[in-house]
Amino acid sequence: MDATLEPQLMLRSIHHAQPWSRAMTNVAAHRPLTIGELSERSGVSPSALHFYERNGLIEAERTAGNQRRYRRDMLRRVAFIKTSQRVGLPLKDIREALDSLPDGRTPTKNDWAKLSLRWRKELDERIAALQHLRNDLDGCIGCGCLSLKSCTLQNPSDKLGASGAGAQRWNLPEAEAELPPG
Repeated sequence: MDATLEPQLMLRSIHHAQPWSRAMTNVAAHRPLTIGELSERSGVSPSALHFYERNGLIEAERTAGNQRRYRRDMLRRVAFIKTSQRVGLPLKDIREALDSLPDGRTPTKNDWAKLSLRWRKELDERIAALQHLRNDLDGCIGCGCLSLKSCTLQNPSDKLGASGAGAQRWNLPEAEAELPPG
C-alpha cells in the first residue's frame, strides 16, 4: 500500500517535483491564453472581451485557425479596465489612458497612480453634481408640482426665465451692429 501512495504524494508535492514537470509548468506559464481562459481568469464574459477588443482596449493575436490568443499581460489590462469602470469612468477615458502608455504596455501601479490623479477632478465634479441632484430631489419630493417655473429638477438654473418667454439671448441692437453693411 505504501508503494501506491508514494507516486501520488510525489505528484502533489512541489518539493519532489521532477525537473521536467517544472519545465512544463514554466512553458505553460508563458503560453498565450484562449478567450475562455482569459474569461475564466478575469471574471469577464467572452462577449465583453470581444467588445473590449473591438474598441481597442485589449488585443489578441490570431492562430492559423483564426482563434484568438491573448498575451498574459492582458489579464492586468482587463483588471485595469474593470476597476476603471467600477469608479465610473467611461470606456472612452479608459481607452485614452491606455493609449497614453508607452508602446501600448500594460499599466503598472505607478501608471494607475498618475492616471487616477488626472481623473480625480472629473470624479469630484461628478460627485458634486450628484450631491446637488440629491439635494434638489429631497426638496422636490412630496410637492408634486413639477412646475416649469420653479422646479429645480424640471428647470435647473434658469437664469433667463425671469426675463420672460421667448429667445432672451438675442439682443437686437448688438446683433444688428455685428451684421455686415448691406
